[in-house]
Amino acid sequence: MSIVNVHNEWDPLEEIIVGTAINARLPKPDISVHAIDFPELEKLEDIPFGAFPSHVINETEEDLQTFIETLQKLGVKVRRPEVVDHAKVFKTTDWETDGLYNYCPRDIILAIGDMIIEAPSPLRSRFLEAFAYKKIFIDYLRSGSRWISTPKPQLLDDCYGTPNGFEICLKNEEPLFDAANILRIGKDILYLISNSGNELGAQWLQSTLGSEYRVHTSYNVYNHKHIDTTFTFLRPGLVIVNPQRVNSQNMPPLIKNWDKIWCPEMIDVGYVGKMALSTTWIGMNFIMVNPNLAIVEKRQIHLIKALEKHKIEVIPLQLRHPRTLGGGFHCATIDVRRKGKLEDYS
Repeated sequence: MSIVNVHNEWDPLEEIIVGTAINARLPKPDISVHAIDFPELEKLEDIPFGAFPSHVINETEEDLQTFIETLQKLGVKVRRPEVVDHAKVFKTTDWETDGLYNYCPRDIILAIGDMIIEAPSPLRSRFLEAFAYKKIFIDYLRSGSRWISTPKPQLLDDCYGTPNGFEICLKNEEPLFDAANILRIGKDILYLISNSGNELGAQWLQSTLGSEYRVHTSYNVYNHKHIDTTFTFLRPGLVIVNPQRVNSQNMPPLIKNWDKIWCPEMIDVGYVGKMALSTTWIGMNFIMVNPNLAIVEKRQIHLIKALEKHKIEVIPLQLRHPRTLGGGFHCATIDVRRKGKLEDYS
């Protein structure tokens, strides 16, 4: 029986991969880093790089360990990637780079149904990141899960336009997307077009998933990166929406008739270093354990009250550096098994 079995963001959680902050670093600046992570900066020379401070790594690992222990007490099986030296330089015939981290498996691993898909990240520094999960994937394969990778991208300079901070600068030269551009709603897949996901990526995903699924592209919602600080699906018919990015004009048709919680003001938890990898909206990057239980960063008191008002119990946990590392509890995980079956919620 396939270990991988996941169809949405809320069914009762049974197995999850939790990332690691060990050896996390910002890669050497290149055209992909400029376009994807720092489009608001004018020059490559302005982009920060190098290892994150040791206290950021240590405190994050402490927080992740508490998170893991909480999940295990709830009966959830937890797996973790191998530790990798991201300072090592690697290259193709066209470019060379060093690595980023394995903190956010959500970005590079897409689990849908009984399938694991390795996503074609537009960041060159993430080209080999999935190697840290290979032993886990082999175990899934042996259980009967399907395991595929998107066409390995070349990531040539032509893939990237001129960063200007506002317009999407990821071109449509080859299929490119982070898995965090995608949310699963049963037979419907919501796919954000942004600097970290292009139209060809959506087309490839639809062709791969086949007629059993419907991939819905969402435009002009959030041009920078991922979708999981814009929408958080709680249960069938109920979604939290980022009021700064979404309105009646750009609301995805797929969820226009859903009940909506307009996300309250986020508590700014700050960041370490020259620039943050995430905005304050990383606070709504939380994970549903089941339709009635969420794990939320404990400082987001307004969000917690909003969830409790809708009869969702909250386990508040500490995650000290989500803006520094660019990921909350949703980003730092990939749920691979939830108790449920494929449904049509449209």
